[in-house]
Amino acid sequence: MITNTLSQHAIQDSMHHTQAEHIDQYTLWQILGIWALVALPMALLGWVIAPAIIPYSPLQPVITYWLLIIVGMGWEFVVSLAIIYRELGTLRWSAIRQRTWLQTPRDPRTDQPNPRLFWWLLPALSFSALVTFALAGYLDAPMAWLFPALQPAQFMNTSQLASPQFQGQWWLLGITLVSFIFNYFLGEEFLFRGVLLPRMQGVFGKYDWVANSVLFGLYHLHKPWMIPSVLVGSLAITWPAKRFRSNWMAIIVHGVEAFSILGLVLAVILGLTPR
Repeated sequence: MITNTLSQHAIQDSMHHTQAEHIDQYTLWQILGIWALVALPMALLGWVIAPAIIPYSPLQPVITYWLLIIVGMGWEFVVSLAIIYRELGTLRWSAIRQRTWLQTPRDPRTDQPNPRLFWWLLPALSFSALVTFALAGYLDAPMAWLFPALQPAQFMNTSQLASPQFQGQWWLLGITLVSFIFNYFLGEEFLFRGVLLPRMQGVFGKYDWVANSVLFGLYHLHKPWMIPSVLVGSLAITWPAKRFRSNWMAIIVHGVEAFSILGLVLAVILGLTPR
């Protein structure tokens, strides 16, 4: 039985290596270059451009900041498409879908699609919830001690949305939905799990999913106070995506948080928040 188990693991590892060989892998500098191409503009938008234009913007500071962040995530989508087109020479959906693992989860042993593997979302979602609701405060606390100057500026404080002036402002829901599209599908997930993750094994081997989580955490230079909790929480996003070569799993785990945000925005619009 031990021999059979070892043989199965050897076959599985061989399949993973074979899959990686069929996909051109990025070098370390290419990975870091793509990261910088999206992380640095986000930091610039949040820490430089936002405070520069807020005094001249007719919108509330928190809305101006939010719109700039959406612009940054839109830029990630543009970068992703440019990279894919340069690599594949086409932007056909069938090619994009295969390149970015937008497919049914695949059995690591047989490489065959198996929808039942979506059940692996349950432990991933549980871990993500644990980090978000129980551990985030502890994980992020050292950032406040070590870098007190990097705490959120007033215009970054989303609690400003809980204001009577936003009651009945349904355009706020439109901004929220656009933000969701680029946050959970066309922006962050498309670039980090779609473009980068499938091509990081050549540098990081079997720990490419961990390296991807680290890069994703450090990408949040526009929100440095929450980098530790984002880094740890994103392990629940990258592991199932890599294990089952399906970025729908990453999109679902990351996107679940949208329900709580949507609920808060609707409460604000309907005037159900405490005054």
